[in-house]
Amino acid sequence: MVLMDQLAGGTGAVTQLGRAAQGLSRVFIPDATQGQAQAAAAHRAALEQLGAEFALPRRGWFDRVVDGLNRVPRPLLALGTLGLFVFAMVDPVRFAGRMEGLSFVPDPLWWLLGAIVSFYFGARELHYLRRPDPPVRPAPVHSAWRADAVPGERGDEAEGGNPALADWHATR
Repeated sequence: MVLMDQLAGGTGAVTQLGRAAQGLSRVFIPDATQGQAQAAAAHRAALEQLGAEFALPRRGWFDRVVDGLNRVPRPLLALGTLGLFVFAMVDPVRFAGRMEGLSFVPDPLWWLLGAIVSFYFGARELHYLRRPDPPVRPAPVHSAWRADAVPGERGDEAEGGNPALADWHATR
C-alpha cells in the first residue's frame, strides 16, 4: 500500500483516486442502497398520503345517522327491483294485482317521482364527474411558436431558411 501511495504521489492520493472512481461509477450504475432507501421513502410517503385520505374525523351520532341514510336508496332500489322479479315468479296473481294498482297512480305523481330520483342520482353522478379546470398553457416566449401569429409580425428570423415552415405559414 505504501508503494501505491508513493507511486500515486502522496499519502492520500490513492484514497482520493478511489473516491473519484467511485463517484464516476455512480454516474453509470446507481447506488443500490441509496435506490432502496429512496424507494422505501416513496412507499412510506404513499402510505401516509393514503392514510390521510381515509382518516375520518370524529363525528356525532346525527352525522353518522344521516350518512347511513344517504347510503340506503341505491341498494334499496336495486334489491327492491330484484324482489319484484322474485315476487312475480312466486305469486303471479298478487303481483298482477299490485301492478294494476300502480296503473291508478296519476301521471303528475310519476313525474314527481322521476324528478326526485333523477335529481338524486344526477347530483351524485355530477359530484363524481367534477374535475378542476385544465391547466392553462403558458404562451411561448418566441412569437414564431404561436399558432395564431401572423407571418408578417414574426420577422425573417422566424422562418430562418426553413422551407417547410414557410410553406406551412403560407397555407394558413
